[in-house]
Amino acid sequence: MTLVVLIVLGGYALYVLSPEERTRLVRAVMPAIRELKASATHRRPECDAFSEALRVRTPWVLVTPALIALNVTVFVVMLRGGGALSAPQTLAAWGGNFGPLTTNGGWWRLVASMFVHSGMLHLLVNIAALIQIGLILERLVGPWVVATVYITAGTLASLVSLSAHTVAVTVGASGAIFGLYGLLLASSIWGLFPRSSVTIPLHTLKRLGPAAAVFVLYSMASDHLQFLAELTGLVAGFVWGLVLARGVSHRKPEPRWAAAAMAATVVIAVASAFSLRGIADVKPEMERVVALEDRTVRAYQTAAEGFRKGRITAEALALLIDRTIMPELQAADARVKALEKVPLEHQPLVASAEEYLRLRSESWRLRAEVLRKTNMPTPHEAGRTDWESGTRSRLRAETQHRANGIMRGMAEGRERASLEALERIRPVDQK
Repeated sequence: MTLVVLIVLGGYALYVLSPEERTRLVRAVMPAIRELKASATHRRPECDAFSEALRVRTPWVLVTPALIALNVTVFVVMLRGGGALSAPQTLAAWGGNFGPLTTNGGWWRLVASMFVHSGMLHLLVNIAALIQIGLILERLVGPWVVATVYITAGTLASLVSLSAHTVAVTVGASGAIFGLYGLLLASSIWGLFPRSSVTIPLHTLKRLGPAAAVFVLYSMASDHLQFLAELTGLVAGFVWGLVLARGVSHRKPEPRWAAAAMAATVVIAVASAFSLRGIADVKPEMERVVALEDRTVRAYQTAAEGFRKGRITAEALALLIDRTIMPELQAADARVKALEKVPLEHQPLVASAEEYLRLRSESWRLRAEVLRKTNMPTPHEAGRTDWESGTRSRLRAETQHRANGIMRGMAEGRERASLEALERIRPVDQK
């Protein structure tokens, strides 16, 4: 398995390096690979006896292959779907853990996000670690315990990640796999009291080391899941291991204890989620503000064209502002101010929207006053006077608006730029 991990990572490195760098890398690592291969293929009596004892205890493994198959299947289906695989929108659509979606009725994402991966390397590293450790643990402690620790550790890691970064899309199985490493540690300790045929030999633990190191280093180097969430998964797996794997030298844990652990995790998750519920998703409201600007400007420009052609009066233009445009701006302002539990990362965005709506309302109010108070003998002169009198207030509002980088583009109707700014959500691997 270590060789598989090294081959996967080596292949990725060869893909991104230049030809000269590839040659130097191959020359440097080949001796180490040959030595590692010899060590891995060298048979030791204690390891053979341990493997045979595990096969006798649990002849068939089901959970680990099922978890691997589920992870791979989801990834393959994602590849066949639309959208960039690593895009936050794609990950969230497939079940990624995202605060505004998870805490507003999407709590299933705490579990579903464990089976979503943002790339091939991300999937391969997790699968390599899961194969190596899962097969040993499932034969040692049984499928129920492995499934319980995988799900509970991953769920708790999801909750910690959600509380730390409410607007980041988090995916991946690293929290759950860290939980299995915690279970391995606890099982190894219990296996020493007393020692038996299923006590994990030191050489077996050493053989797990390289793949574990690759998994840990990749998890820390990638930005898929915060270290605190991964540490939570490790601690959860270790604690459940101390509870469930007691007496593992003599027997496998009973399924009823695994069920109790799962129930306890559900209680902990519900209690933790209570304070997180209802996180505001500000993106839809910001999109409505963008659309409102385009709609009101188009409506006014159409009416102004009719005024210039003499079909409507200046008073009609002012009434359009008073009865249509201003009420819509006021309604949008009320909706923005009514947003509750806005994530810390989005609070500047909401504040910018409020300021923009205030300045835009002031601009339209001044324009309506100009239309009513200015003496306009002809439609042509009226349009020119309206423009000259209202320019200062309008430029003031639009200049203030453009100074804000997040809201840039609203006043000029640049919807795409505004939406891209709103959608800059960093994906984070979660588990």
